[in-house]
Amino acid sequence: MEQTVVKFYQTGTFTVGNRLLAPDQRSVQASEQRNNSLNSGHRACQGCGEALGARYAIDAAMRATNGQLIAANATGCLEVFSTPYPETSWQMPWIHSLFGNTAAVATGIAAAMRVKGHSDVRVVAQGGDGGTTDIGFGCLSGMFERNDDVLYICYDNEAYMNTGVQRSSATPPTARTATTMPVGPNPGNVFGQGKNVPRIAMAHEIPYVATATVADLHDLEYKVTKAMSMRGARYIHIFVPCPLGWGAASHDTIRLARLAVESGTFPVFEAERGEVTGVHKIRHQVPIEDYLKPQKRFAHLFGSKPDTATIARLQAMADRNIRRYGLLDQA
Repeated sequence: MEQTVVKFYQTGTFTVGNRLLAPDQRSVQASEQRNNSLNSGHRACQGCGEALGARYAIDAAMRATNGQLIAANATGCLEVFSTPYPETSWQMPWIHSLFGNTAAVATGIAAAMRVKGHSDVRVVAQGGDGGTTDIGFGCLSGMFERNDDVLYICYDNEAYMNTGVQRSSATPPTARTATTMPVGPNPGNVFGQGKNVPRIAMAHEIPYVATATVADLHDLEYKVTKAMSMRGARYIHIFVPCPLGWGAASHDTIRLARLAVESGTFPVFEAERGEVTGVHKIRHQVPIEDYLKPQKRFAHLFGSKPDTATIARLQAMADRNIRRYGLLDQA
């Protein structure tokens, strides 16, 4: 029986954009050949950074593999809003795993494709920060240690948003969540907890580690494409603001992602075999307050009497990131 390839195109949207740019400067979404792997009709919140990040990341991976791609997806926002039973917005082979075993499931898929002789079929694993930095951390570390041929993408919105905005190990200090309320002498999430998974991935010395944000979609697409050109374990950590959980305006998603980078809060870099090979330079560092104030999860820092000491601690963390990665453009 002859196989028929079906393409799904969105209509009535402006996703084709950037048509005045040269073809090599256009994003994947600016082409009619885009796969629309995460199609319209999903139930993400207005302004959802994760939906945007996943749309661009997976379509870039689809283009890099000529459509030969399978995705394993952890339980979480991305899974819930894209697959409300019996519907789905995924136009590709897509498997829903448990909250904590996505890396293991993806490893199994890659092994099955290898045994069946389908070396051209590649595998992507996806999860939020809860399913990646917390519940799925053991499986992820095992995937890194074995150097399994999987690209793992973490969409980091800094809390368990789908289950009611509880703290995760990616939640920043002082942030308000349902389990780190802004009460007591040290309101919000405490300092000194959590983990930096991109740096942990680098410590495994896997072939490729990168960070990206939805504020620079060309950079995101470039890093996914580069990752798919490699074999072995790869990890991309994408910063995706959440209007609901952060108490931010839905139209500020891109602005907040950009401010996170320009303040030094979220360093954007790439590394190979444990060594940093490139960083996104900051031409002009903005004060940490510019990033914090638009978010209600930090509102307790800016009352009638601003908590200048705590704000200074957060600024010091951003400054450390800038020093650690050499982010400030001195030109």
